[in-house]
Amino acid sequence: MNLAVRRLDAAATLPTRAHEGDAGLDLYAAEAATLAPGARASVGTGIAIEVPPGHAALVLPRSGLAARHGIALVNAPGLIDSGYRGEVRVLLLNTDAAQEFEIEPGDRVAQLLLVPFASAEPIEVAKLAASERGAGGFGSSGR
Repeated sequence: MNLAVRRLDAAATLPTRAHEGDAGLDLYAAEAATLAPGARASVGTGIAIEVPPGHAALVLPRSGLAARHGIALVNAPGLIDSGYRGEVRVLLLNTDAAQEFEIEPGDRVAQLLLVPFASAEPIEVAKLAASERGAGGFGSSGR
């Protein structure tokens, strides 16, 4: 499967895979940003994508940024529907309480994962089928 990518900025970096077999494509910043402690920023990638029909793209955090610098995604995962053709932007959050974080053009800031989805139509019903779990929610399985 191919992913059509359009550069919106001539200097933008196309998504890449770090290793053969990796599920995610690295997304790169196309602009500089400074995230003060606790601050968030919308960082442009300088690209637009054409997600294939029957698929969605998820924007996911990079574990290295989270582990080393406390950089998370505000809306993880971000969802890109197949009809969207605007710039892919990444909503970053600096969770570090003391250190600011600098982003430069060309820095890897997130990952993109294409996933197939089922297009279900909601229908109202009077009763749902029983299950072993039932209405058990947060913490219902222990710990």
